[in-house]
Amino acid sequence: MAGLTIVTWLWGTKYGPEYVSRLETGCRRQIGQPFNFVVAEPHPADIWWTERPGCLARVRMFDPEWQAANGIGPGDRAVCMDLDSIVTGPLDPLFDRPEPFVILGGANASNPCPFNGSLWMIRGGYAPETFYDLTAEAVAAVPFYEFPDDQAWFAARHPDAATWQAGRESGVYAFGKPGWPGGTDLPADARLVVFPGWRDPAKFADLPWVRRHWLQFGIAPEPAGS
Repeated sequence: MAGLTIVTWLWGTKYGPEYVSRLETGCRRQIGQPFNFVVAEPHPADIWWTERPGCLARVRMFDPEWQAANGIGPGDRAVCMDLDSIVTGPLDPLFDRPEPFVILGGANASNPCPFNGSLWMIRGGYAPETFYDLTAEAVAAVPFYEFPDDQAWFAARHPDAATWQAGRESGVYAFGKPGWPGGTDLPADARLVVFPGWRDPAKFADLPWVRRHWLQFGIAPEPAGS
């Protein structure tokens, strides 16, 4: 089977190292096959994308040079996961798919974009023009909701992409969004819970399932005086 790399992106000051620890721990507990875990920072040429909303710096994952530098070969699977995702069940069934590009679908509420950038997967070498063609002018020319973002770019460039449909069909749930059954209890079949819209799971630390699957795996604080 082709190699698997889990990629999460970190820039700015909103998220600390405990978020990385929690996501990596969740992946290592719930992925049965060998995989690499990569914490990616924006390429120096892409820093300006991070100064505006939209997560467009992550489109760099379609760059073959970036893939090679991160050990992702042709045909390998590279999964982009939001740093604030909570792993709640086995993930292998999500990633054992043959399509060259898969993205979360049906998770947006007011945003009409059919895709959500909280979770997506590409095969190494697929559609490098997705990155090569990315410019401020090009991304502003495609339909978007409040601001240009990666999911709008993907919808314009890959409108027929395969999806994980949010909810029971995939076990990927967007908290409080379409597909979520209501209330705050964790769905019994949940594999992954994402928090679109820059909502922070730490705000829901009183929920038992957030504590059980996420909060306890943060990096332990340094001893006093260290």
